[in-house]
Amino acid sequence: MGKPPEFHGTTILAVRRHGQVALGGDGQVSVQDTILKSAARKVQALADGRVLAGFAGSVADAMTLLDRFRAKLDESRGSLRKAAVELAKEWRTDKFLRQLSAMLVVADRDTLLLISGTGDVIEPEDDAIAIGSGGNFALAAARALLRHTELDARSICEEALRIAAGLCVYTNEQLTVETLGGEVTSA
Repeated sequence: MGKPPEFHGTTILAVRRHGQVALGGDGQVSVQDTILKSAARKVQALADGRVLAGFAGSVADAMTLLDRFRAKLDESRGSLRKAAVELAKEWRTDKFLRQLSAMLVVADRDTLLLISGTGDVIEPEDDAIAIGSGGNFALAAARALLRHTELDARSICEEALRIAAGLCVYTNEQLTVETLGGEVTSA
C-alpha cells in the first residue's frame, strides 16, 4: 500500500484594519493534480459572529479541530487567546489529535492567531496572517495593500486572495470572505 494522496488547495487570509477584520479563503480542493471541488467553504463565523475561523489541510481533520476550538471558546467564555492556547496544548499532547493534518487561523476584532498541531499559537507582528498553499502569496499582497492603500479589510482580503489565485495553482477565485458582524459573500 502506497502513501495516501496529498491534498492541496487552500489559501486562507485574515486582515485587520481600522477595527474591522476580514477572514477569507478560496474554494479549491485538489488531490495531487486533480481539482475535486471549486467552491468549498473553508471559513466560518463562530461564537455568534464574534470570532472567525479558517482552515487549511485535510477537511475532516480541520472540521474536528474546529469542533474542538468551538468547545474551547465555550469553556473560555469567548476568550480567543485562551481558547487558542488550550486547543494548541490539547492538539500537541493528545494521541489522536497529534495525527491531524490541518492548521487554523482564528480572529476576533482585536486579535489574529495561527494555531498549529506543533503547539504554536502565533500572533502576527502586523495586521495580516495567512496559511495554505497560496498563503505566502496572499500575505505578501495583503501587506503591500495595507502599507500602500486605504482599502478596508474586506477589500484587501479579497484582492490579496485574487492575487494569490493568479500565482498558486492550488488556489482559485471562488472566494468566501467573512467579516466580523457582517454577512458572508462569495466573490
